[in-house]
Amino acid sequence: MAVVLIVEDEEQVRVLAESYLQEQGHQTVSAATAEEALAALDVTERVDLLFTDIGLHGDLHAGLELAKQAVERRPELKVLYTTGQGVTDGMMAMFVKASAVLPKPYTVDQLQRSLADNFGIESTSP
Repeated sequence: MAVVLIVEDEEQVRVLAESYLQEQGHQTVSAATAEEALAALDVTERVDLLFTDIGLHGDLHAGLELAKQAVERRPELKVLYTTGQGVTDGMMAMFVKASAVLPKPYTVDQLQRSLADNFGIESTSP
């Protein structure tokens, strides 16, 4: 089981991601903004993965900056970015080390495969 911090400004997408991850046996913490996510990191003992939208509240790179700050606080943190927009080389240059990207829209199978293939995080659901 992994503990995943989900950062998504669209509530329906955030709730869906939480549901997907919980169905796979993972524990979730969620936030709608980068500020909420950093506050959650400060009070949550264990977080294995940051799953963040790249664009938050109209800022096309807010998720990239969030990941940078989160990894500065927790160097072992892995990051899975998601976006409904294309990913440019400039964006990829800003990715933190232990990271990957999952394009939106995604299915539960695609999310599960991305976690397993990129981070070795397996589903624990039956």
